[in-house]
Amino acid sequence: MEAPLASAAGYSPSNDVYQSPLASRYASKEMAHLFSYSMRSHTWRRLWLNLAIAEKELGLPISDEAIEEMKANLYLDDDQFALAAKEEKKRRHDVMAHVHTFGHVAPKAAGIIHLGATSCYVTDNADLIFLREGLRLLLEKLAVVISRLSAFAAQHRDLPTLGFTHFQPAQPTTVGKRATLWIQELLWDLRNMARAKEDIGFRGVKGTTGTQASFLALFDGDHDKVEALDKRVTELLGFKYAYPVTSQTYSRKIDIDVLAPLASFGATAHKIATDIRLLANLKEIEEPFEKDQIGSSAMAYKRNPMRSERVCSLSRHLMVLHQNALMTSSVQWFERTLDDSANRRVTLPEAFLTADIVLTTLQNITEGLVVYPKVIARRLSQELPFMATENVIMAIVKAGGDRQEAHEKIRVYSHQAGRVVKEEGGENDLFDRIRNDSYFAPILPQLDKLLDPTTFVGRAPEQVDGFLKEWVEPALAPWKDALAKSKAVELNV
Repeated sequence: MEAPLASAAGYSPSNDVYQSPLASRYASKEMAHLFSYSMRSHTWRRLWLNLAIAEKELGLPISDEAIEEMKANLYLDDDQFALAAKEEKKRRHDVMAHVHTFGHVAPKAAGIIHLGATSCYVTDNADLIFLREGLRLLLEKLAVVISRLSAFAAQHRDLPTLGFTHFQPAQPTTVGKRATLWIQELLWDLRNMARAKEDIGFRGVKGTTGTQASFLALFDGDHDKVEALDKRVTELLGFKYAYPVTSQTYSRKIDIDVLAPLASFGATAHKIATDIRLLANLKEIEEPFEKDQIGSSAMAYKRNPMRSERVCSLSRHLMVLHQNALMTSSVQWFERTLDDSANRRVTLPEAFLTADIVLTTLQNITEGLVVYPKVIARRLSQELPFMATENVIMAIVKAGGDRQEAHEKIRVYSHQAGRVVKEEGGENDLFDRIRNDSYFAPILPQLDKLLDPTTFVGRAPEQVDGFLKEWVEPALAPWKDALAKSKAVELNV
């Protein structure tokens, strides 16, 4: 992409961001700008310029003055946007409105702008440019989120915490190990988005139904020059290749391929944010909560996980948008039908803007996660006695006891302790009952060690270390420049 529009003289701020509630309130300036009317209009002019350059190189009578006027007027000011709006109202055709507007400020090029092209030369090629650049922006932000979560995982690599299966107490893990489960899914999202970005080609110069008939006429039946034109324009716009065959449009399956990893990321983000919401309810981990933040207008004590809730809300929207791409692709008749256009003008920007906002919010959350070790330890202490019973049985057998007798005693004491916890609201006193039974006297010195949480987490700390070194570090290596430039995110809303 060229320098951002805001760096060019004469740009129009009113057209500089994609107009939607998402963009205006939450999206990053870069993503909102990418899908703005200004960027779309500017990109169309870049496409017309590079088509003219390639046609001139291949022998068509296009003057140097025409090329220079086009180069000098790649950005639109307010007067040109107003003229384009007037032309579109008159002609009811957005591309032709911009052809005439461009010709107004580049009169020496007016007669050759859009020469041999169809509307999809600018609309579809521009979309492919936006999709590729949008993925680049998302990949950089995703790498930052992975980096932040990796630091969190490393910091809490060996902090034991109660595991949950079916949201019921299960064998302990560590806070850091749980975070690696989130990171691993994000790594797959990084891989999938990168693949989608690298796969994007260029529609190129294909004509009205993809046959290049208009260009063959321009070059007097010279097939080699038509092929050279397609390759040269593709090269000038920075693409490695053009799709070998197209209809009037590029296949809408490309939109499916691009939105699929975004939807998949939405599923990852929703899972992470849901876990954080559940942990907040348990008071073990919380998202950032500002000093003067209000959780509820009625209940002053509330600390609602509103950032994580926002991630879940927008992630569902992101996952659904992929369905739009699937349905749109399935109903494209023959060489094209226009019922894709209005849908795509909403779906594609909204998908990227939504993913962008989810990533920004996730970065803010992961940069400020608050862990409460004492709450975590207390919950572990309530459940560990039950989980340690097998170790108690093994220890008493080693000390000369009878396995079946020990098992029966532990069974009875476990049920008694369970009633205290569930029916009386008391603390788990299972190990007090064991200590008070002389049968277990031979292993009394071992009981505290048998309740040590660190002995229940297996290789979780080592798994964190190995995962971060062997998987995360190599995956983030291509993004080291983006990580070096990244700054902490502050959310205003």
